[in-house]
Amino acid sequence: MALRIAFMGTPDFAVHVLAALAKTDHEIVCVYTQPPRPAGRGKALRQSAVHDLAQSLGLPVQTPITLRDVDEQAAFAALDLDVAIIVAYGLILPLEILEVPRFGCLNLHGSLLPRWRGAAPIQRAIMAGDSVTGVQVMQMEEGLDTGPVLMSQRVDIAADDTAGRLHDKLAAAGAALMPKALDALEVGALQGTAQCEDGVTYAHKIDKKEARIDWAKPAEELDRLIRGLSPFPGAWFELSTPKGAAKEPVRVKVLMAVPEAGHGAPGEVLDDHLLIACGQGALRLTRLQRAGKGVQAAADFLRGQGVPKGTQLS
Repeated sequence: MALRIAFMGTPDFAVHVLAALAKTDHEIVCVYTQPPRPAGRGKALRQSAVHDLAQSLGLPVQTPITLRDVDEQAAFAALDLDVAIIVAYGLILPLEILEVPRFGCLNLHGSLLPRWRGAAPIQRAIMAGDSVTGVQVMQMEEGLDTGPVLMSQRVDIAADDTAGRLHDKLAAAGAALMPKALDALEVGALQGTAQCEDGVTYAHKIDKKEARIDWAKPAEELDRLIRGLSPFPGAWFELSTPKGAAKEPVRVKVLMAVPEAGHGAPGEVLDDHLLIACGQGALRLTRLQRAGKGVQAAADFLRGQGVPKGTQLS
């Protein structure tokens, strides 16, 4: 028999899974997502990516601010669910919600647990220099990503993967994996494996302070930082305006760079093509974005903003 499902997710990562589930024979009874938020320069309310897709599919949508409210819990219980699927939802699910579906709540997580439990597994995997990650379907418990692992798919991290590129690879893997997990659940063949207590790491939310580039660090480490924060929020530095100009320094995001040989004072521009000295080695900056402007290749950036050899970046 087809399973009665509630889908709970918010960003683009979750869209891929919802789209895949919509093509199965299972019944998506309701979609839960974060409420519309102010966005853009006009701060107009904008629906989540999951909300937009759910509406296009004709699925009922709920956008509660919290699931700790007893009325919200009663409404959830009234859905008569077999299972709830959670993908980057963004709200805490209390025990009163976790225990409602007959088969509980299944979460799709973007790492190989217990490595990178928490909010930013994709970014942290790149920043740490991991060569492999993956997606896993996990039985949810009250703890943070602590439940038994039900199904896994490994995904290699390429040397030039950004967080954006790896996000898309993991989203595609998750969209293929979750329907398989539901098919196994439907016939009683979905078995959990407890997570190992060794090797637990936490993917803490990205702090804005981490995004500023410290040129005193090794080029290899800064390359991972840049890729891990690309395209959002973006690692950045400040470029001073010419002497005598009244303007404040310009903030520049670096969205891609390539480690190269080079030596100089950290932050020193070593040639006229954006080779920057680091604590060890150097970085060739290849994709950049000035504040308020679009993303540019290095050559286009330099046509609008000269950065000659000998410039000191901060």
